Amino acid sequence: MAKASTDSDGSTPPLFASEKGAVASAWDVDQRNPWNWSLKRKWTATGVVGLYTLVAPMSSVIMAPALDLIALEYGVRNSTIIGMSLSIFLLLFAIGPLIWAPLTEMYGRTSSLHVANIGLVAFNLGCAFSPNINVLIAMRLFAGFFGSASMTIAAGTISDLFSPADRASAMAICALGPLFGPAVGPIVGGFVAKSYPIKWIFIVMALIAAGASVVGLPLLRETYSPVLRKRLAIQDGTLQEFLEEHPELASGSNWSLKAEIFWKNITRPTVLLFQSLILFMLSSYMAFLYALNYLMFSTFPLIFKEHYGFDTGGIGLSYLGVGVGSVIAAVTSSRFGDRLYQHLSTRDGEQKPEHRIPALIIGSFFCPVGLLQVPSTWYGWSVHTETHWIMPIIGTGIFAFGMMTAWLPIQLYVVDAFVFAASASSTLAFFRSLVAFAFPLFARQMFDKLGLGPGNSLLAGLAIVLGIPFPIWLYFHGEQMRKRNKHSISRFT
Repeated sequence: MAKASTDSDGSTPPLFASEKGAVASAWDVDQRNPWNWSLKRKWTATGVVGLYTLVAPMSSVIMAPALDLIALEYGVRNSTIIGMSLSIFLLLFAIGPLIWAPLTEMYGRTSSLHVANIGLVAFNLGCAFSPNINVLIAMRLFAGFFGSASMTIAAGTISDLFSPADRASAMAICALGPLFGPAVGPIVGGFVAKSYPIKWIFIVMALIAAGASVVGLPLLRETYSPVLRKRLAIQDGTLQEFLEEHPELASGSNWSLKAEIFWKNITRPTVLLFQSLILFMLSSYMAFLYALNYLMFSTFPLIFKEHYGFDTGGIGLSYLGVGVGSVIAAVTSSRFGDRLYQHLSTRDGEQKPEHRIPALIIGSFFCPVGLLQVPSTWYGWSVHTETHWIMPIIGTGIFAFGMMTAWLPIQLYVVDAFVFAASASSTLAFFRSLVAFAFPLFARQMFDKLGLGPGNSLLAGLAIVLGIPFPIWLYFHGEQMRKRNKHSISRFT
């Protein structure tokens, strides 16, 4: 077995790095390699991972329509505390990827996904039976940690299963969860809160997450190539040689070495964030869009209850625009992105991550339109000028369409362009969740001072500044930037 190459930061890249330009081996054509699985098996795994990525975002916002009821239940009058009970989920949701990504690269994807989802079930039940707001916030905090695993592992799993040319549709399934989940969760939470005590919001969420485990446990198989090759090495009697190349996969011994490797892996996302301008800018833009998404969710009860007189169930339905926009984008942008990627690759005679960027540029134009509105007045300005309630819902749908259309090529670009797909994806997850945690804490204060129309105009202007100039620059100069960065892949096929 040929020696695996060593990355310039001193750690050993994953063995599926043949995708990243390493010398091909017998494993590349082995039917046990996830790249060579049947389409049925690949899409079964993708579907299960997509289900897990749906459950966690649902859990993050299922309580959003009932924030006023939760305040009454626990006797809380401070709007910041109530906002924190919603957004605190995102604090460890941000930090969790820094733990889960190296764990998956040491122990595999599947076990991490299953354990994390069971943890999500447990802490949602903890939320249901919290005696006071402090315990509720603590339970939500740890639920966010376990919920972050699926968001971290999904992109790595897709890179395990599909070649770069075939990833867009599969990635769309997993990218749909973070956008569609926050739309479905409040609809469910709104109608549960309307008819049952508050605790049933979290009990229902726990049952949904448990259902995902019932589906996932028997169907999802390991996709991470080094773990699969370790199992084959045990069968072939070549385990010692394999462990010399991948000591991080040794079990029960050499804990100091494993701790050292784990520390390198856990710090890698932060290193990637600040040593790659490309990743920093893409992470900043994705974080801003994600934060806007949660900012809107935190303002829906304010808008649709105080301005339009909706009850709790109606407030839940107001999130439907986000869901519809996300689904439309998932269906159309994945197909369009795949075709555009293949067209540009055929034109240039090679596959490059930059071929993902035109789809990102297109999506970036829709996000400020949904917030601002052109040529009429949507989301913020429709409320500000007291137009019909359908107008802000249409605006959120347009924003969700743009966000999903921009989200997908960013995820694909990062998976294509960086050696450690899971760690690079966890960088995106870490930064976006950290920013989204903070945004709802000041949402009401900002809109009280600026008004809904001017406040959303400010946010739309920031979306234009972050989302349009840099992707255009990246399309023309990204390849040269990657060649100068030790963490990036300068060429792949």
